[in-house]
Amino acid sequence: PESPSTGFLTALSQTPSISSISSEGREDLQVNQLETQIWIKPDIEKTDVDFSEILNAIHEIAKDVNIFFDELEGVNSPSKDDDSLLHHGNLTSTSDDASRLEVVGEEVPDKNKANGLYFRDGKCRIDYILVYRKSNPQTEKREVFERNIRAEGLQMEKESSLTNSDIIFVKLHAPWEVLGKYAELMNVRMPFRRKIYYLHRRYKFMNRIEKQISRFRGWLPRKPMKLDKETLPDLEENDCYTAPFSQQRIHHFIIHNKDTFFNNATRSRIVHHILQRVKYEEGKNKIGLNRLLSNGSYEAAFPLHEGSYRSKNSIKTHGAENHRHLLYECWASWGVWYKYQPLDLVRRYFGEKIGLYFAWLGWYTGMLFPAAFIGLFVFLYGVTTLNHCQVSKEVCQATDIIMCPICDKYCPFMRLSDSCVYAKVTHLFDNGATVFFAVFMAVWATVFLEFWKRRRAVIAYDWDLIDWEEEEEEIRPQFEAKYSKKERMNPISGKPEPYQAFADKCSRLIVSASGIFFMICVVIAAVFGIVIYRVVTVSTFAAFKWALIRNNSQVATTGTAVCINFCIIMLLNVLYEKVALFLTNLEQPRTESEWENSFTLKMFLFQFVNLNSSTFYIAFFLGRFTGHPGAYLRLINRWRLEECHPSGCLIDLCMQMGIIMVLKQTWNNFMELGYPLIQNWWTRRKLRQEYGTQRKTSFPQWEKDYNLQPMNAYGLFDEYLEMILQFGFTTIFVAAFPLAPLLALLNNIIEIRLDAYKFVTQWRRPLASRAKDIGIWYGILEGIGILSVITNAFVIAVTSDFIPRLVYAYKYGPCAGQGEAGQKCMVGYVNASLSVFLVSDFENRSEPTSNGSEFSGSPLKYCRYRDYRDPPHSPVPYGYTLQFWHVLAARLAFIIVFEHLVFCIKHLISYLIPDLPKDLRDRMRREKYLIQEMMYEAELERLQKERKERKKNGKSYHNEWP
Repeated sequence: PESPSTGFLTALSQTPSISSISSEGREDLQVNQLETQIWIKPDIEKTDVDFSEILNAIHEIAKDVNIFFDELEGVNSPSKDDDSLLHHGNLTSTSDDASRLEVVGEEVPDKNKANGLYFRDGKCRIDYILVYRKSNPQTEKREVFERNIRAEGLQMEKESSLTNSDIIFVKLHAPWEVLGKYAELMNVRMPFRRKIYYLHRRYKFMNRIEKQISRFRGWLPRKPMKLDKETLPDLEENDCYTAPFSQQRIHHFIIHNKDTFFNNATRSRIVHHILQRVKYEEGKNKIGLNRLLSNGSYEAAFPLHEGSYRSKNSIKTHGAENHRHLLYECWASWGVWYKYQPLDLVRRYFGEKIGLYFAWLGWYTGMLFPAAFIGLFVFLYGVTTLNHCQVSKEVCQATDIIMCPICDKYCPFMRLSDSCVYAKVTHLFDNGATVFFAVFMAVWATVFLEFWKRRRAVIAYDWDLIDWEEEEEEIRPQFEAKYSKKERMNPISGKPEPYQAFADKCSRLIVSASGIFFMICVVIAAVFGIVIYRVVTVSTFAAFKWALIRNNSQVATTGTAVCINFCIIMLLNVLYEKVALFLTNLEQPRTESEWENSFTLKMFLFQFVNLNSSTFYIAFFLGRFTGHPGAYLRLINRWRLEECHPSGCLIDLCMQMGIIMVLKQTWNNFMELGYPLIQNWWTRRKLRQEYGTQRKTSFPQWEKDYNLQPMNAYGLFDEYLEMILQFGFTTIFVAAFPLAPLLALLNNIIEIRLDAYKFVTQWRRPLASRAKDIGIWYGILEGIGILSVITNAFVIAVTSDFIPRLVYAYKYGPCAGQGEAGQKCMVGYVNASLSVFLVSDFENRSEPTSNGSEFSGSPLKYCRYRDYRDPPHSPVPYGYTLQFWHVLAARLAFIIVFEHLVFCIKHLISYLIPDLPKDLRDRMRREKYLIQEMMYEAELERLQKERKERKKNGKSYHNEWP
């Protein structure tokens, strides 16, 4: 084990009462001397000096040192509401190098000075950066705030910007005493004993099988997706038992070096915790850094990156310069796109909240592999069976079947064989494997969520999040300002706090709900506009002078409508964000988490409806309510509603999903990475023009980080929202577009590295924050999973031709009554699915300009259209046939059976898969037992030392224990 830090030993050597400690005693002070043994008491050499005596001596030394803040009265008080924290008098905020706690005789490291991560003395590491402008008028608030920062024990140093003398950087450093005090108050868990992994006893038969499997694995190539363990650092906290830090039991914890015991993310989190509880003005609510950022007293606040992410030397030969460089090489670089993510390193650098996001994204991407494989299989199955599909053959050979025009006036009659290509494309997505794939994806969504709960439990255990609970949140300043006149006692803290009346809350929620309803109506209006565009444009394209567009008027209409719809979606998204922000602030949520949940729900609802409204229209309404030739239903008694293509409506739904999904993902990736890249490039360009290339490279780290882009104001909201909307595309209409999981998989492989590159290189380092799970997004995912079952049931039953074909095969085809449904049973299906119309029955405004003489040399008397209706000369012309009612009944029955079957499977899977893996549950129980044993052993050791000390001093007591 390493010895204590040099400064620590130097301070001890100056104290006569402690300098005589033996080397064995010093080693005894180090907790890493406590070898981890489970059943045998740790073999620890005894010492005659109590550790508490050493701490008291250090405390006496620290008292004699002139620290740069004035007084420490009231600092140990846990209450931050007391006005005594305001120190009046000299409000100077400049630091003095001579006022810091320095170790005598120790030289200042030049390397620490140069890298911009330390104070000017090269010893005090910068834990946090505050930025303000000297021209800002909020000078008094800043001075009071900074004076109280020093009173809390934080050390401070100021430095002006090299590019703008008006910008001032305030560098903050937390000494060991402050870190220890607040780590105990915040219940920060730290490592105190290495883990011993308990191996279950196995039978000889199982051992033989494992040996054979390991021998077989030896013949296989090395797993390429695993990261090189030699490259990654040994993250000690992941292999140690942890406990809430306690200064009284400091000897239990593994402390090799006090400077590195708390990692940089933890140090920044502790400093941020302090800054959120420091007053800046007289008054009960004038407290916290967030308020100073909102009123403009400070321009920015952020922790520093750990140096540059690039290095002249190779990481394989010289190792990583820092954790940021290591993350770039092993995580954010495009060369490692196929490897697993170093989640423990991500968590150490960015905190648990961001680590959980990337863990969820990686898990989601991994689970997309089987879905993408099955979807690709369904597509390839359609390709291989294309030549054997009886329906496609009949469509392609139907040269004598003339279809009625699909629009008024300008649309001509057309042969059914002209839609041969579209019939074949439809078969690629609508084939016998589609139903199986829809059931599979509904089950997949459940399995994904259930196994994510297990994965999250393992991560929470490894990251010490099992017993972590969020502390009582602070009230939002806006809520306090609005309801400061009416107060009531907080049942948890027992302090008075602002109170919102129930009537006021209900009225605000009603207004907010009305706003949400209005915005949904705006979406419906936008869809209505797209519908009118499609109705008007199909006639325009049918009369187009270019033969390519004229002959494919319906496809051209669908394609342009989708592109216009995408543009409307992106424009409305900007409007929705402002409306959601306004409505959320109107509700006046009490805490930040309540504000975040309310805003998240609104934005998801808006964007989900905006993104999927046109898709729902095409899937369930297009071509369903058009009437029939001679009696078309019209919009505002003017425009004839759009019909489906002779090959069906599924091709329109596939185009809608494919174009929207590809364009949306491409746009999101550009905005996520392209926008910050362009902004940072422009900043670097201006710096090069003003100061030259050499001067830019000499900028300190705080200057470089300040020139980076700040993290999104809503945190991880945009990242989660993008993935959740993609999850909806992947599951809700997957029966119509089996390639959606494959597109999502390809996008996510890129997305992981894009997000990693953005976090490591383009953004300032975000504050490391803790979280137990992905929050409200999990409930949204469950809701999407339930909705996907319903929508896929309707897509198969209503949008596709699966049910009509099934009814024909079993009831009306050549195999009727034989219980077969092969391709031979589909002979004559196309003719049976088309009805006959008498051309002379056309309305005047819908009668086509051509009479169809180009097909047979004489005017057409009859044309065909997709529907189940009686011929014109029947007793009830154009009435529904019996086959229509059979198909309708079969569709309703399929929806009911499909939903009940899939929901039963989903609930059964949820019941059978426990939330906690059995081995994790056993590890948690064993760890709890071992921690109790270790604490008992350590306490017993302490009591034995005290007893030995009493005997040495001549004090003895009767009936001592043990």
